[in-house]
Amino acid sequence: MSKREPFNDMQIELFSTSEGIYAINSPVRVKILSMLRKGELNFDQLVERSGKAKSTVSVHLKRMTNEGIIGSKIDPQDARKKIFFIKSEYLGKLSGKKVVTEKIEDYVTSYVDSSGDPFEFFRLIFLTIRVSLIRQGIDIDPILYEAGIKVGETLYSKVKDPDINKLAENIATFWRTHNLGQVEIESLEPLIINVSDCFECQSLPPIGRPACAFDSGILKAVFSAHFQEELVVNETKCYALGDNYCSFTIKNKEW
Repeated sequence: MSKREPFNDMQIELFSTSEGIYAINSPVRVKILSMLRKGELNFDQLVERSGKAKSTVSVHLKRMTNEGIIGSKIDPQDARKKIFFIKSEYLGKLSGKKVVTEKIEDYVTSYVDSSGDPFEFFRLIFLTIRVSLIRQGIDIDPILYEAGIKVGETLYSKVKDPDINKLAENIATFWRTHNLGQVEIESLEPLIINVSDCFECQSLPPIGRPACAFDSGILKAVFSAHFQEELVVNETKCYALGDNYCSFTIKNKEW
């Protein structure tokens, strides 16, 4: 590790392949992978957007291809070129920056001082694990997001309805009966869903970024299935940002 770049200034991305887990700490590779996570790109696009020399980008692409982190295919518009894409699973990132200072004991005390509701105990388990990871600079949001998508794909059969208003009502009922929060539909065009008393993040300390990755995954899967196209979920408000509720905007990629 370079003396000029201490750990607390670094960002390490974690990817899982069939050969194992790779920790990517090269700034160039992190930049390339962050671009590819948004969609496929050809070699020239990667060079242009990374701002690096062709030889530098080529070396990193070759190594990550050999490691199984990314894959490539022939560009249908030009057989001389390749299009690159991520073929591994993004697990999250590590950072040396401490964004949470709260002690775990504070969460335990809050439960002990409560009524002893079993649901609150499960909330305590979830929060203490997540806060412990955040304190160590470990971001597991990508894992929570993928888990949310799997739950959403299963949940859709329980809440689906051709009427978008009825679908939204069914989702609100599911959230309420399972103590996940209170759902309110702010708008249908664009589709905006607000959640108060959010199970996933209400008791988290401020961390400077949205924290409802699991809920985002569920909403993406449910509404993508309803509209039969891949949608994007952006969390614009969150308790972890200091807001009084969480808000999700759901749209297609071109919107």
